[in-house]
Amino acid sequence: MIDISPELLLIRFVMGYAKGLFVGFLLLFSFGLYAQSGLQRLDEHILENLAAGRTDGQTELWRLISNANNYVNAAIPVGVLADGLIRNDAGTKRNALYIAGSTVTTYLLNLAIKKLVKRPRPFITDVHLVPVYRPGEYSFPSGHTSSAFSTVTSLSRAYPKWYVIAPSFLWASAVGYSRMYLGVHYPTDVTSGAVLGVGTAFAMGFLRP
Repeated sequence: MIDISPELLLIRFVMGYAKGLFVGFLLLFSFGLYAQSGLQRLDEHILENLAAGRTDGQTELWRLISNANNYVNAAIPVGVLADGLIRNDAGTKRNALYIAGSTVTTYLLNLAIKKLVKRPRPFITDVHLVPVYRPGEYSFPSGHTSSAFSTVTSLSRAYPKWYVIAPSFLWASAVGYSRMYLGVHYPTDVTSGAVLGVGTAFAMGFLRP
């Protein structure tokens, strides 16, 4: 493996962050087009249908998946790092850095976009929608979804095996669906979050060994 100086690593980090910002601005532009297209009602209709079909068992399951997301996002790079330390493998340690860096960068970009867009939560704008619970902050894009897709995309790029990729993206998709089922994010929030997460994971690829 080729050693990279701290200065070069910093430059690449800034470049990767800039690429993530570019993805974020694309999302902002897309949201502007969406807001003018009249598709808001479709977003609301989908959430109202999901809310109408809730059951106690399903609600418990999807709330559990949603709540577990942050723990999974932290456990994956920590587990990879632990493996790298145990085996004293530099490549594995770099993979842990890549996964963690991608997730953290996505989180920061998500916060910035939320502050810029300031889209209200679905249950605030749609009086017919009753959420399972009422989180704060803004709605666009979905932070849970973006972080989940960033984590699993970077993990899948680090270990491109079908038995890593398939369950990883199944998990991230489940997290995204849970946010809609719980009534706390629009479908467009979730879709945009997935795009942001995947895009940032690719932009941060310079951290890979």
